[in-house]
Amino acid sequence: MDLTCFKTYDIRGRLGVDLDEGIAYRIGRGFARALNAKRVVLGRDIRATSESLAASVARALVDEGCEVLDLGLSGTEEMYFATSHFGADGGICVTASHNPMDYNGMKMVRAGSAPLDAATGLSSIRALAEADEFGPARPGGSVRDVAAQARQAYVDCVLGFVDVGALKPLKILVNAGNGAAGPTFDAIANALSAHGAPLRFIRHHHQPDGRFPNGIPNPLLPENQPLTADAVRAAGADLGVAWDGDFDRCFFFDHQGKFVDGEYIVGLLAEVFLAREPGARIIHDPRVIWNTQEVVGRAGGQAIQARTGHAFIKQFMRDHGAVYGGEMSAHHYFRDFVHCDSGMIPWLVMAELISTQGPLADLVAERRAKFPSSGEINFRLTDPAGAVARVRAAFEGDAKNIDETDGISLNMGDWRFNLRSSNTEPVVRLNMESRGLALAPHLARISALLSA
Repeated sequence: MDLTCFKTYDIRGRLGVDLDEGIAYRIGRGFARALNAKRVVLGRDIRATSESLAASVARALVDEGCEVLDLGLSGTEEMYFATSHFGADGGICVTASHNPMDYNGMKMVRAGSAPLDAATGLSSIRALAEADEFGPARPGGSVRDVAAQARQAYVDCVLGFVDVGALKPLKILVNAGNGAAGPTFDAIANALSAHGAPLRFIRHHHQPDGRFPNGIPNPLLPENQPLTADAVRAAGADLGVAWDGDFDRCFFFDHQGKFVDGEYIVGLLAEVFLAREPGARIIHDPRVIWNTQEVVGRAGGQAIQARTGHAFIKQFMRDHGAVYGGEMSAHHYFRDFVHCDSGMIPWLVMAELISTQGPLADLVAERRAKFPSSGEINFRLTDPAGAVARVRAAFEGDAKNIDETDGISLNMGDWRFNLRSSNTEPVVRLNMESRGLALAPHLARISALLSA
């Protein structure tokens, strides 16, 4: 059986079509056998089907003789952290992140929270799950509830990224989007309060609700941003923070409610970590790069480009000993957080940065003006390969450089664009940037070529 839910570096599929409890069971057994796992961390998001899918995965792992360390409702990053914290042989979080309501999936790591892709075990898991020749259950499997213990250790870890004493009285609007972020955020907020942090939080759509009554939490989409922007302005907040469903991505809004594009956040966080560790290496993705490269170079660091996607960025973090890595899609990676991405560490670091250096709007104003960008624009196309080929043919003759690290990136001199197929959704994504010039005319031309 061809399991179509296997993607480039995780599991994503339509419920009842690509993924169900039986398939989840087979994936769980394949995961344990491919990794020769004896202890596996298991978490899940708030989606209506996540509990039953996680139960199937747990049963599969037990049938392979594994000890399952159960986190219950949790964020993907809590699974990453717990996998290393407990010395497990791997970890799984049942989540579809920001995919539509009729989807679910899994994010998985190996021992040491190392990423999984086709070359490091995902192909083996798929082959075993497709063959479905596991035989009878093995003895010795068990499930242990470690939720409270794991969360406390996780909170202690993320608080270690900030100087609580440097925080000033700030009003922060947080939008969990009815996803998994709420309980974990509350644990962090309680710990901050216990340490005397003078932060005040306004919680918006905070209660986890797998029906997502306010829409799928994906603040990267422009149509979803007013939910947080309007709330920031109404509350008179100093900062707005929003997360996706499994909160491994963190999005920012300034005190005026204006969304701050991810590449400018990457530049700010890179500066913070380079101030702490001069000369360090910073990983970035290839979609929007000019601001990050200039900021890192100016701060005395080394900017290194990696392919888009959490599995690839994490591996580059490890290979190059980078202190921090960031994607314009709001994934932020930290060496001292098991080289993984976190949606909670960024807002903590940002709160300290604003406390010491002033409003977020002021911190990014110069960068926005110097390197304006388009934001990510998605195209659903009947012939993606043909559309991309048309764009390339139209522009490559005048390009100063063509980079095929991920999709195609064409440097046109005073402006640049990246066009790539998504690893997780059936869309082609366009990102553009310039050296202070208007992008609208170029966007119109590319859009026409893609839609022709």
